[in-house]
Amino acid sequence: MGAMQKLAGLMRRAIEKYDMIQPGDRIAVGVSGGKDSLALLVGLVQLKDYIGIPYEVVAITLDPCFGGVQTDYTPVAQLCEKLGVEYVLKRTEIGQIIFDVRNESNPCSLCARMRRGCLHDAAKENNCNKIALGHHYDDAIETFIMNLFQEGRIGCFQPVTYLSRKDLTMIRPMVMAEESLISAAAHHENLPVVKSKCPVDGSTNRERTKEWIRMMDKESKGFKKRLYGAMERGHVSGF
Repeated sequence: MGAMQKLAGLMRRAIEKYDMIQPGDRIAVGVSGGKDSLALLVGLVQLKDYIGIPYEVVAITLDPCFGGVQTDYTPVAQLCEKLGVEYVLKRTEIGQIIFDVRNESNPCSLCARMRRGCLHDAAKENNCNKIALGHHYDDAIETFIMNLFQEGRIGCFQPVTYLSRKDLTMIRPMVMAEESLISAAAHHENLPVVKSKCPVDGSTNRERTKEWIRMMDKESKGFKKRLYGAMERGHVSGF
């Protein structure tokens, strides 16, 4: 079985376990151009034929325009055309606000908040009732660890979150899939990854946490699996 098939299978399991998709849903997929969001998009399009639930998919890209420069998302637009998916590209001033205007010392959390707000608005503008995000198994473990050690609380993002203020439901169909499988699927499908132009890409708290988990999993085989299992057994954040 190919990596993309395996990934689609795990996505299907998560969708069914957490009741993520209902008939008639119009789902906005937040496509950053990274491997995770592209694999999520392809997976959701492929599953339409097998899952027995009629739903629509719209791909939405928000360009942060880091350094005031627009990113070229032509390869993503071409992929959407090939998949027969509507593609929406919104240019924003997020990059300039964070790095030039505000000169943030902790840019990641503000960037995430601003992107979230823009994505919610874009989803509503395009008549979507759900947003699919590319968070995966490793993201869940990292978030759990970061919340524990940096904020002193037990918690993670939820597989499904309803935002009453916006009347939008966030879903994370790849939450059971490991990053290594997603990378393999993206490579196998030759997905057109658009490199992030973020000035702090690769030097964040999350990167450090990722490294630490990698080291622990090497030293103590099955470390990640046990952590994820603990989140499920403890029903942490709806897992």
